[in-house]
Amino acid sequence: MFIVTYRKIFFTISIIAIAISFYAMATKGFNAGIDFKGGSIIEVSYLPVGASAQVGDKQRPDIETLTKALNETGFEGSRIQMAGENDVIVKTRALSEEDRQKLTSTIAFSGFTMEEKKFSSIGPTIGAELRTKAWYAIALVILGIVLFIAYAFRHVSEPIPSWKYGMITTATLLHDIIVPAGVFVWLGKEVDSLFVIALLAIMGLSVHDTIVVFDRIRENLKLKISNDFATTVGTSLRQTFTRSINTSVTTMLVLGTLYFFGPTSTKDFSLILWLGIAVGTYSSVFIASPLLVLMEKRQAR
Repeated sequence: MFIVTYRKIFFTISIIAIAISFYAMATKGFNAGIDFKGGSIIEVSYLPVGASAQVGDKQRPDIETLTKALNETGFEGSRIQMAGENDVIVKTRALSEEDRQKLTSTIAFSGFTMEEKKFSSIGPTIGAELRTKAWYAIALVILGIVLFIAYAFRHVSEPIPSWKYGMITTATLLHDIIVPAGVFVWLGKEVDSLFVIALLAIMGLSVHDTIVVFDRIRENLKLKISNDFATTVGTSLRQTFTRSINTSVTTMLVLGTLYFFGPTSTKDFSLILWLGIAVGTYSSVFIASPLLVLMEKRQAR
């Protein structure tokens, strides 16, 4: 009953988090990756030769050296990311074959043997199309989840009709993707296709937690464990609380391990998933069910 009784506190925390997230999005904006704005990405691997190989103190050029070389040859604004012990990833504007050859020669330094591992380029038109399809995918997933909730709870009419379960689920889903996205904007992280995949995964995990709690509420309503709806919701939360927390914490431990010890290419992906699961668990337990109680009380007036 603690969660239901002090629901206003939890609502306030979420409102503040959403407001800060929207503020970040409005002031800083999304740092779109080449998937959505177009551009080129090249990954190279360096191996020291001669004396450097013997000393082993410098496995590849540092970021300052690479940035200076790129700026001097017309590749200003390129983003450089270190990967593993020897690899370097450079993200820049869309390149022609001539520009690609120029870039490759620019980042080839004496004292190192350089091997190109990957190169890909996406035009701005394709990037805009991918961005539009990403929004469509998120909207369709939310719509599908709402329809599923409304159907699954179609026999629940008292004291809250089934469509309100779907409406609350939609509100919590938006909460669960807005807050992690806001954190990503604050951190200046790049938004790419992996970011969208992470958001879709977050929605699936979040709605699963919400359904578990809602389903227990439905069962307890059938069992008529109390005539007071708030008491029924509080009892249902208590019965599912440990399961929800344990499941989420276990998943977050795995994602934390992937973030700290996994490859550079998956760090942002594991971070957004970690944030999403934390926020999703919070909303499923502290927001969704208390919103049912709030609606029931307003409906009874």
